[in-house]
Amino acid sequence: MYSKIIVALALDHGISETALAKAKLLLDPGGEIIALHVYEMPSGMAGAYISAEDIQRSQKTALQRLEERVRDIPEAKAVMVNGHSGREIAEFAKAQDADCIIMGSHKPGLGDFFLGSTAARVVRHAPCSVVVLR
Repeated sequence: MYSKIIVALALDHGISETALAKAKLLLDPGGEIIALHVYEMPSGMAGAYISAEDIQRSQKTALQRLEERVRDIPEAKAVMVNGHSGREIAEFAKAQDADCIIMGSHKPGLGDFFLGSTAARVVRHAPCSVVVLR
């Protein structure tokens, strides 16, 4: 059905296994799955108290966790980028010429109705189909 699928993973939301399983079901033979994690840099005052070494260590740990998630999926590779999740996922999918993005969503809170959740931003700006898992 799809030859290149981006699976956007927030490493602490517990949806990785389900999202990757859905990607395998939707993938054409010979297709590619890219497990994508967007590392959001600490912002505001918090960033002033975190050293560059701590950020590098945190990024390295995040990449290791991402690689563990795809270790047993031969058609998948792990990629981590820095930036704002909603924007980076859509831009990465466009740059990769992806056919589909698979990502999780949570039950929106009041702030999400005004600001928009990451999933809502990706759905609005993605250059391809988006599958949102609850």
